[in-house]
Amino acid sequence: MQTAEAAVRHDVSFDEGKAKAFAGQMLGTINGAAVALMASIGHRTGLFDHLARHSPATSAALAAVAGLNERYVREWLAVMTTARIVDYTPADRSYTLPPEHAAFLTRDGAMKNLAVIAQFVAVVGALEDEVVDRFRHGGGLCYHHYDRFHEVMAEASHQSIVKPFVDQVLPIVPGLRQRLEDGIDVVDLGCGAGRAVLMLAQRFPRSRFVGLDLCADAFSETQQEAARIGVGNLVFRQQDLAAVDRLGAFDLVLAFDAVHDQKSPLDVLRKARQALRRDGLMLMVEFGGSSRLEQNLTHPIGSFLYMMSVMHCMPVSLGQGGEALGTMWGVELAETMLRDAGFGEVQVSRLPHDPFNAYFVAR
Repeated sequence: MQTAEAAVRHDVSFDEGKAKAFAGQMLGTINGAAVALMASIGHRTGLFDHLARHSPATSAALAAVAGLNERYVREWLAVMTTARIVDYTPADRSYTLPPEHAAFLTRDGAMKNLAVIAQFVAVVGALEDEVVDRFRHGGGLCYHHYDRFHEVMAEASHQSIVKPFVDQVLPIVPGLRQRLEDGIDVVDLGCGAGRAVLMLAQRFPRSRFVGLDLCADAFSETQQEAARIGVGNLVFRQQDLAAVDRLGAFDLVLAFDAVHDQKSPLDVLRKARQALRRDGLMLMVEFGGSSRLEQNLTHPIGSFLYMMSVMHCMPVSLGQGGEALGTMWGVELAETMLRDAGFGEVQVSRLPHDPFNAYFVAR
């Protein structure tokens, strides 16, 4: 009897070149996953920052300035060297982080710090057993299952949304900056750690801000910081958006990468529309992929975003009994839902500083 292996080997449709190319692709993927995990450690320990400032450096010198164990640092450097992230000079056993790489890997680099994003791989990877169980039996997870998720999300959002918000995001809506200067009421739905709304409260002291989130522990540190530094125009409230009938009355509703995680995204959007005063608007930021899979085949981080959907966004929605739209619900569906929620005008913008998100202005 012919074995399955022999059948494949003699199958005229089996392309050995294609098979070998795919094996190389998968090995590259495995290497990439390893590098992502080590990049996360490099960020958390400050190794990228120290190496950028002290290149070239031996493993001993780098460990000393970073206050870390030399043996672990040396092996980490081996990963970074074989990944072509760090340059190695055998003659004096020194390591250099090129400035072009440091720009994308350090806290004070000129570009977005991609090592921040790498942290998500480890954060959601720790839930592999739980997610495998959900594959088999269904159901979801809760935010408290994800250690450090709010912390990492806050750090990532700071780069793409919080830091450039005033100068690069607000201009999407002519006159909005002046309205904030004069004083309006603003609510941030699913505020997470609340760094964006704290920044706005400090920048626009005449306006009044409310941060709402399902998890009080997400914004607790920011809430304490706001009280400590005397920010009196900001309040945080723990709130299940699915359980409240009305949000109140506001001139501006914000939602940063939060709507797709909700139990009922359309219901939240309807409540946002009902909360708007005359001449009010909603500013929503979501990942700018397409609702159609075939349109995401060339997305530069498409696989990563779908992975985050499987490992986080779908489970936390299902954990609330929700619809599990997923991270890549897409611009098309988001725009349709905004209109179904009662918004008569929806504007979608892409901004040069942020190639991955779409910015929706709805009235």
